[in-house]
Amino acid sequence: MSESYSASYAAAGVDITAGYKAVELMKRHVARTMPAGMGEAIGGFGGLFPLDIAGMAQPCLVSGTDGVGTKIRIAQLMDRHDTIGIDCVAMCVNDIICCGAKPLFFLDYIAIGKNEPEKVASIVSGVAEGCVQSGCALIGGETAEHPGLMAPQDYDLAGFAVGVVDKAKTIAPSQVRCGDVILSLGSNGLHSNGFSLVRKVLDVEHADLGAWSDELGCSLGDALLRPTRIYVKPVLAALAAARVHGISHITGGGFYENIPRCLPQGLTAKIEKSALWIDPIFRMIQRLGDIPERDMFNTFNMGTGMVLAVDKEDADKAAAALNGEGMGAAVIGEIVSGEERVVLC
Repeated sequence: MSESYSASYAAAGVDITAGYKAVELMKRHVARTMPAGMGEAIGGFGGLFPLDIAGMAQPCLVSGTDGVGTKIRIAQLMDRHDTIGIDCVAMCVNDIICCGAKPLFFLDYIAIGKNEPEKVASIVSGVAEGCVQSGCALIGGETAEHPGLMAPQDYDLAGFAVGVVDKAKTIAPSQVRCGDVILSLGSNGLHSNGFSLVRKVLDVEHADLGAWSDELGCSLGDALLRPTRIYVKPVLAALAAARVHGISHITGGGFYENIPRCLPQGLTAKIEKSALWIDPIFRMIQRLGDIPERDMFNTFNMGTGMVLAVDKEDADKAAAALNGEGMGAAVIGEIVSGEERVVLC
């Protein structure tokens, strides 16, 4: 028996030794995210990260925090926990890249009813994969067992990322101009937004999530659990190759809430609906829920996980850079004068 074992605490529902086992199981996943020469970074009281600001005149740290939301219920129903961590990382790093910031490190927080070390390690494996995809280090985190507050099988996952950008290279709404081309970066389906509506419309508590769907080309559960696409490396390549004036991460609130966040007053994003590729999962939700089109575009990403406003003369350069990183880009509209923030036509 471990010297740290507490029979009294275990009787209250918290197994300290399970937490230590979870840490041991997750170490190999965390190691995948570490930059060369960084060494051990898990198990201490704080996460250390060596900050390289060479070549930056005025480095600015940029931070973002988010959680996965009720998409976690899909993972619980399917008993698959190794991708939900990608969503957690993506929701944070995709936000800070909108400022032009390169993610540096990430920390997670898992609240769980009962600490099952293998489940926790599976969750963290997804977090580590998200960090690898975005080029940032997983330098720490916390797992908290909450008996009596959460059911044994329940958990929640949140985290935050910190990145850096030279102030002179920060992306801001004031840079967007009339005539800029709008590029769409395709989504991976629902990503991690709107799942309260999704779960209601699709009645996921009673649906056969493992059954094949001809309409979706996969099972319903697979379509719902597909992780959020991470755009960091493609967008960094586009920033290096072209004059990118604005970036928006299309999350909760869809087109109508998120695209205006990268626009100054007096400019409108005019988007051609015919240029959009809309994943079948959105058509299914709209049909089964009898949801108006505007509500769909005001809730979901509708197949576009990120948009870039790019100087018209550099649109081909930006698209080539994105394609070079395996990210197909499509022209879906332009920036025009107007008081409406987003127009779909």
